[in-house]
Amino acid sequence: MSLQKHLLNSSSTLVSESLQGLCAVNDQLAYDPSSQVVYKAKRDATKVSIICGGGSGHEPSHAGFVGEGMLTAAVCGNVFASPNASQVRRGIDLVENDAGNYTGDVLNFGLAKEQYAAESKNPNAAKFLVVGDDVAVGKTQGGIVGRRGLAGVVLVYKIAGALAARGANLDEVYSAAEYVASRIGTIGVGLEHCHVPGTATSSEAHLAADEIEIGLGIHNESGIKRVKPVPQLKALAPQLLDFIMSQEDKERAFLPFKGDGEDEVVLLVNNLGGLSELEVGGVVNAISGELKNRKTKIARVISGTFMTSLNMPGFSVSLVLLPRAGDKSPKSAADILSLLDAKADTPGWKWTSSKVPNASFTTPPSADKPAAASSKGSLAAADPKSFIAALTRACKAVAENEPEITRMDTIAGDGDCGLTLKAGAEGVMSEVESGNIKGADIIGDVVVIAKVAEKAMGGTSGALYSIFMSALAQGLKANATGDVVTDEIWKKALVDALAKLYTYTRARPPSRTLIDPLAAFVENLGQGFPALSRHTKDVEAKAGRSAYVDSSLLTKERVADPGAWGVKVILQALIL
Repeated sequence: MSLQKHLLNSSSTLVSESLQGLCAVNDQLAYDPSSQVVYKAKRDATKVSIICGGGSGHEPSHAGFVGEGMLTAAVCGNVFASPNASQVRRGIDLVENDAGNYTGDVLNFGLAKEQYAAESKNPNAAKFLVVGDDVAVGKTQGGIVGRRGLAGVVLVYKIAGALAARGANLDEVYSAAEYVASRIGTIGVGLEHCHVPGTATSSEAHLAADEIEIGLGIHNESGIKRVKPVPQLKALAPQLLDFIMSQEDKERAFLPFKGDGEDEVVLLVNNLGGLSELEVGGVVNAISGELKNRKTKIARVISGTFMTSLNMPGFSVSLVLLPRAGDKSPKSAADILSLLDAKADTPGWKWTSSKVPNASFTTPPSADKPAAASSKGSLAAADPKSFIAALTRACKAVAENEPEITRMDTIAGDGDCGLTLKAGAEGVMSEVESGNIKGADIIGDVVVIAKVAEKAMGGTSGALYSIFMSALAQGLKANATGDVVTDEIWKKALVDALAKLYTYTRARPPSRTLIDPLAAFVENLGQGFPALSRHTKDVEAKAGRSAYVDSSLLTKERVADPGAWGVKVILQALIL
């Protein structure tokens, strides 16, 4: 279900207030409130003006691209509603100059352009271009209504704006923009629809929890295909690129890809508003990898938030098919790339590299492998099979309890404790299955576990577990009296490890942290730790993530500390 809460004064004033906020950010801008036009306050009248716009809710499109090197003006309608012709005409008048004007959008922009031509002394001083880059709707279905304009239009802004900034005339700007627009294909994916401010809320989701939608529009229009369950990116990427690149689907072969290893593209991955940057990076990697699998040359990769659908959790993929040598095109591939690379002084245009993506950027693994632990002087478990069985039980117990630990941590922390512990458990099991933990060398085994905690878990929890396990290995070594570890050696080593851990944290029982059950286990020789784990629900948080949470919420929810609960789960499984 989409997020249905918004921060605003009133839905009726949100667009105007947002545009005023944008003008506070960008001192190049002026704002005409009556027509909701944002435009460059100072302009070179000898250069072509680039005017565009549409409904709001797609920020930074369109007003976020007004500035040197891109748009001269943006005409903004209400949320998901096109501006009327009078607004567009006002936008043209505000930036009218000697070189001419280039406008975009459909009916109302077209009407404004015709009115301008009828009344102007120079009827050819304005040209009108519609950009339709959507490949979701087939040629037959979209034959009358045409293709929708999606994130690819931003690349047309960039190229037209850069060309105008160089002093190109209106015809040159128009022909280049028209050509590039004809070479762009875009497909979108959503995890859910967005919610429009001012509209009624709903308890029903558009999509199931394990479902995504392909081909959806940026105005909450449903897509052409739903996929269930949610596929991995490596499986989704080929499906999306087929919509843009396939020549077998005659309904959608909008771009003339040849698939001969010589196709060259610009890739744009656009965040539709509600996807995390972490996931967007994964999308870029998946799409880039699939393009390489198809022997498609990637000239540029552009990624960021360019055209949104309010808070929609999703993304779109756009490809610009660059011309080949010998193609009839107003600009060469090198020309188009230089226009994309040109500086744009606007808040909406994100930093992009002006280089071809690196073919290889991964640091090769070190040739020097760490030396294996020597068996000389090592401590073996009294029963290696039982030791491995106990470790396996603990790892499985953590995985089984991950949902509950995660639930606790969403209330009492930052929500990642369950997954962090699970990652550590999976790492330990991997080492067991690889034969790196056998029970024949307990000190070496504990060191391996410490390294897993450091690398697989990470964060504060990973550091604490790794410090404790490293100190435990030191304690085992210091207290060893033979070749087999005894209960007495374990007890002394655990006491030493806890003392070492205390030098790195100020948490002491009772503190509502993992220290509470761990200390109880060590100090009471394995007794009392389950009760102390449960007792953390009634303890004031003095350390850990819970210390940052409203104490009244913790009192109301009476949830145990997730870190303490994780320790309880591990210890109970180990000594079962």
